[in-house]
Amino acid sequence: MDWKQGLLVALGGGAGSVFRTWVNLHFKAGFPWGVLLVNVAGSFLIGLLARYFEGVEERSDLRFLLVAGFCGGFTTFSAFSMDTLKLFRDGQPLLAGANVALNLACCLVAAFAGWQLARPATCG
Repeated sequence: MDWKQGLLVALGGGAGSVFRTWVNLHFKAGFPWGVLLVNVAGSFLIGLLARYFEGVEERSDLRFLLVAGFCGGFTTFSAFSMDTLKLFRDGQPLLAGANVALNLACCLVAAFAGWQLARPATCG
């Protein structure tokens, strides 16, 4: 990746992060609807873009901006979804299932471990 592609990823990632935060702030009501919406929308978008960019140079500027940048900043769940879909498409359903199970289990355990290890911030 050269500096221009890095800049495109950063710009797209910044925009994706801002949009993710906006969605999360506007869709909270007892259940993390914003996170679910972002994860589903991001997974849909990366699937759409992956199909659109099929056959296009992997190092295209637009791909760096939208797929690695925007989708990466919007939600990493989109990358997980695309990886899992690729395993299914490549005829490896057991690996796809393992990817789902391991991501879910390991990430929940890691989040719980981090939560347990952290101390609440104190004001003042």
